[in-house]
Amino acid sequence: MFQTDEPLAIPLWINGHAYLTLAPAFQDVRNPASGVVLRRTPLCGHGEAQKAVEAAQDALTLWATQTRDARANLLSALGAALSEYAGHFARLIVEETGVDSEAAEAEVSGAIELLIGNAAGKAAAEATRPGVVGIVGNSAAPLLGPLQWAVPALRAGATVVIKPNPATPSAIFALAELTGRCAFPGGVFSILHGGEAAVEGLRRVSGVKLLTA
Repeated sequence: MFQTDEPLAIPLWINGHAYLTLAPAFQDVRNPASGVVLRRTPLCGHGEAQKAVEAAQDALTLWATQTRDARANLLSALGAALSEYAGHFARLIVEETGVDSEAAEAEVSGAIELLIGNAAGKAAAEATRPGVVGIVGNSAAPLLGPLQWAVPALRAGATVVIKPNPATPSAIFALAELTGRCAFPGGVFSILHGGEAAVEGLRRVSGVKLLTA
């Protein structure tokens, strides 16, 4: 087995499991306070975007035909699972964004409340019918930001492909892992890593109903 001292790359999350890819380039994920490289984000493009969207499309019928209450119950279960690991998620946010622990804990609490309460968010009006929703995250709120779009979309029967900021990818990827533990169908909640090429891939792939900015 080859061994390396390089920081580990974060996989994508496609079709309900971690998905490794040979990306053309990687971005270092650094702790803003120390400058230490924590991990690496693969900078993906059209090919990976297509795989993520295809998996999301394949999951649409199963997800959309579940009752609204069934989808809401799964989202609530995900919120309960997140609450069990709230401290871990807050640490991920602190080490990648540089915010203080109080701000990180508040973001995690907001994400838990959103998931358990299934409250309306930014996408409530746009995601009233099933489809694939592409969500572009940012570093200001790497966990709560994408969920403000994803939760109402998922509750309405849409599936989501989230493209986190490559500098702050870990919290939302860890949440994707929790969707697997909470019995979300594969393809309902996917993570696509990368920068502008990944965003452009989501724009070009057919089947994306809504792409957030």
